[in-house]
Amino acid sequence: MTRPPQSPTRGRPDRRGGPKGEDRRGRQQRPTEPLGTASRRAAIRLLDAVLRRGEPLEAALASATRALPGGPDRGLAHAIAAETLRRLPDLDALIDSATKQRLPDDAKARFALRIALVQVLALGTPPHAAISTVLPLVDGGPRKLVHGVFSTITKSGVLLPEIPALPDTTEARWEENWGEEMVEAAAHAIAAPPPLDLTLADPSATGEWAEKLGGISLLPGHVRLPSGNAVMELQGFDEGAWWVQDVAASIPARLLGEGKGHVLDLCAAPGGKTLQLAAAGWTVTAIDQSESRLARLAENLERTNQSAEVVTADLREWSPKQPVDAILVDAPCSASGIFRRHPDVLYRVRPAIIAEMAALQRVILARAADWLKPGGTLVYATCSLEPEEGERQIAAFLAERPDYALSPIAGEWPGITEEGTIRTLPTMLAKEGRLDGFFIARLQRKG
Repeated sequence: MTRPPQSPTRGRPDRRGGPKGEDRRGRQQRPTEPLGTASRRAAIRLLDAVLRRGEPLEAALASATRALPGGPDRGLAHAIAAETLRRLPDLDALIDSATKQRLPDDAKARFALRIALVQVLALGTPPHAAISTVLPLVDGGPRKLVHGVFSTITKSGVLLPEIPALPDTTEARWEENWGEEMVEAAAHAIAAPPPLDLTLADPSATGEWAEKLGGISLLPGHVRLPSGNAVMELQGFDEGAWWVQDVAASIPARLLGEGKGHVLDLCAAPGGKTLQLAAAGWTVTAIDQSESRLARLAENLERTNQSAEVVTADLREWSPKQPVDAILVDAPCSASGIFRRHPDVLYRVRPAIIAEMAALQRVILARAADWLKPGGTLVYATCSLEPEEGERQIAAFLAERPDYALSPIAGEWPGITEEGTIRTLPTMLAKEGRLDGFFIARLQRKG
C-alpha cells in the first residue's frame, strides 16, 4: 500500500524535540497515521484477497495481518472484512447511489468506502473514527471522493437493510436449485453471525452441560449457545468435555453409531468428526493432507483425551494396508453451505470451482469405495449447497458401483429426504438459530 504524501502540518513532534513535521536537520517526516489505520489496511488486503484473487478469507488472514502487532488488531481487521462481505451488495448499492460515475469494482476508493461505511452502519464505529482511519489508505484525488461520498451517505441518515442482499449470481444459482424460500432464508441466515454449537464427548451429560452453559440442545450430545461467546473461557473447555462443531456437521459421524471396529476419517482436519468417532469407541485413522490443520486436530485430541492415528497424506495416493469396517468421507468441497460463518464463499464459489471440487470428490469417493469391507458402511458428506457435490455425486457413484447400495437414513434427523439421504438448508430450524447446509448419504457395500 502507498503511504499518503508527506505534509509539514500533519507530522508528530520528533522524539528528540524537533519542530512538528520535521526533524532537527529540517528534513520532512512521514505523517503519523491515526491509531487503527493499520487494521483497516489489513481489512482491505483481506477483501482484495477474497474478491480479486479468490482466496478463502481464513487462508488470507495470516499474510494480510502479518504487520499488525497483536490479536485484537487482527481480530478487528477480520471482523471488518467479514462484515463487509456479509453486506457487500448493499454497501455497493449505497456507494453507487452517491457517485456520478460508477467506481470500478477493484478501485481502492470503493474498497475504502466499503470498510468505512460498514463500520458505521453495521459495527457501531463513530463516523469520525471510521473515515479518519481509512483516508490515509487512499492517495490523491480519490481521497476527496471517498470523504465526500462517505459524508453524503452518513449524513443522509440512510441505514443498511435489516436483511442483506445476496450476490446476484449466488441468488440465481440457489433459486434454480432450491427455490425462492431457500434464497430468502439464506439472506436471513447471513444477517448475523450464527450461534455457537458444541458437541459433547459424553452425550449422556447433555442436560447437565446445557444447564451449566445456559444453552439449548437440539440433539443428544449437543449444546447451542448464542454467538459471541469466548470459547476458551467457557466451562468445560480445559477439561475437554466438548468441542465446537455445527449441529449439521455432527450428523455424518452420528450415522455410524457406536464403535464397531476400524474407521477411516478421510479429509479429517480440523477434527470434529474424528473426536466424535473416537468418543463413540471406534478405532480411528484420520487422514488429511494439510499438516497445519492436522496439528489443530492433534491439539484437540490431546485436550479432549481422545486417541486416533493421524496420517498426513494425499488421498489420491494413499491407501490403507487392509480393508476397514467403516469410512467417513468428509469430502473437500466448495463449502457454500457454511456461508453463515464464512461469507467469503458467496463470492469465491463459481461454477468452475464447483466442477473442480466435484471432480476431486469423484476421485476420492472411487478410491475410498475399494477400502471398505463387504457389509461395511460408508458415509459421504459435503458442507455444500450445490447438488453437483451432493445428490448428483451419489447418483453417479451408485450407477457406477453395483456393489454399493444406499442405506436409507431414518429417524428424527433434520433434512431427511424421500430417498433416505440428508439435505440441510437455511430454511430449517429457523426459530432455533438454523444450521449449516450439508448433504449426507449413508452407503453400504454389499456382502
